[in-house]
Amino acid sequence: MFDASVYVERRKLLKKAVKAGVILLLGNGESPMNYPDNPYHFRQDSSFLYFFGLDKPGFNGLLDVEEDKDYIYGEDFTIDDIIWMGPQPTVKELGKNVGVSNTGTSEDLVKKINETLAKGRRIHFLPPYRPENMMLLEKLLGIASTRVKEYASVDLIKAVVAQRSFKSAEEIKEIEKALDISYEMYTIVMQMAKPGTYEREIAGKIAGIASANGNHVSFPIILSINGETLHNHYHGNMLEKNRLLVTDSGAESLEHYASDITRTFPVGGIFTPEQKDIYQIVFNSQQAAIDAIKPGVPYKEIHLLTASVIANGLKGVGLMKGNMETAVKEGAHALFFPHGLGHMMGLDVHDMEDIGEDYVGYDETVQRSDQFGLAYLRLAKALKPGYVVTVEPGIYFIPALIDKWKAEKKFTDFINYSAVEKYKGFGGIRIEDDVLVTDDETGHKVLGTPIPKSIDKIETLMT
Repeated sequence: MFDASVYVERRKLLKKAVKAGVILLLGNGESPMNYPDNPYHFRQDSSFLYFFGLDKPGFNGLLDVEEDKDYIYGEDFTIDDIIWMGPQPTVKELGKNVGVSNTGTSEDLVKKINETLAKGRRIHFLPPYRPENMMLLEKLLGIASTRVKEYASVDLIKAVVAQRSFKSAEEIKEIEKALDISYEMYTIVMQMAKPGTYEREIAGKIAGIASANGNHVSFPIILSINGETLHNHYHGNMLEKNRLLVTDSGAESLEHYASDITRTFPVGGIFTPEQKDIYQIVFNSQQAAIDAIKPGVPYKEIHLLTASVIANGLKGVGLMKGNMETAVKEGAHALFFPHGLGHMMGLDVHDMEDIGEDYVGYDETVQRSDQFGLAYLRLAKALKPGYVVTVEPGIYFIPALIDKWKAEKKFTDFINYSAVEKYKGFGGIRIEDDVLVTDDETGHKVLGTPIPKSIDKIETLMT
């Protein structure tokens, strides 16, 4: 964890932003895989981690704004626990490590909540995503667990988003540590991407690299020769020559900050001419997007710039036609690029998505579109120094979507369906990096040791 002063300052800023009431921040508990003593790998709630720093199950935090007091609630371990787990710090000791002197048991939390409610004071909480925390809020606040999300505090959501969106120097260091692990992971992917290898062999190897560096992957690994499926977690295919291997993966640092990188490599190390054409379009679109990142620029504009580069590139190889400015405006390019350009990143790979994507990626200046493709843009608002964002354009040839649009005669003025038909077995290409928005002349910095992504560098290293 960071120094206790970091968490003290974070909590101080949160109380100042919320202004009044009591802030309840729930930690996560163990989640049984098939029985209680065999749980899934524990992952603490990211907002609890951010404000309290405790990476252990069974704790909850509370901030009393008017009293200016911080509390941690949890149970001390019994001798039976210690027999199985070894010596454990007390709740008091854990609290001291993160600058909290007021601690208590779960029963004490119930008493504190009841006292607060009896005085008619407001209790702020974030929307829960785990059923056990929904049920805990029902017990504490008397709100039906099925409706508890409706009562989440918008004031608290906005305050947390405003604070966590800006990454401090120590947070950037953690993200770069995660990216160092990603560099190792992708070095292995390039070495192993040969005909006859199974996807699962590579996926297992890079997951092991994340674990060997002290933590785990930041999300389930996407690794597939069927790259037209955007989030493909099936790893049972054997790699074949002249196929493209899309790998979208990340690691967590010891402090749980994420990396999120995507690379597309040719199985066997050499791109075919058709693959080079499409890959270069994606490469060019990503570079254009990165170059455009500066404070004050709405990310939606950068997404549309990327879409324009992709559309014009596809027109150049005969897959699109007509006026590309109009094609992008109407959404014809989304046949090939059906997702958003990127998202915030930090303690979560999709940072703070659990507390409301529209609060994280949108504001009063920009509303979410309902247009296919653009509707999936997770981040649209103006960029600010300290944001860390992903930049991940792609081109995909999705047979079911091609067939549907073709049958509907959709965008026939812009899509050359007869040419597209030949690409149905192509797969997909995505390239992704993690970028810090800065207040210097360039306006941005690509984080981490560069992982090869140009055609020349990939082919040179893989062969």
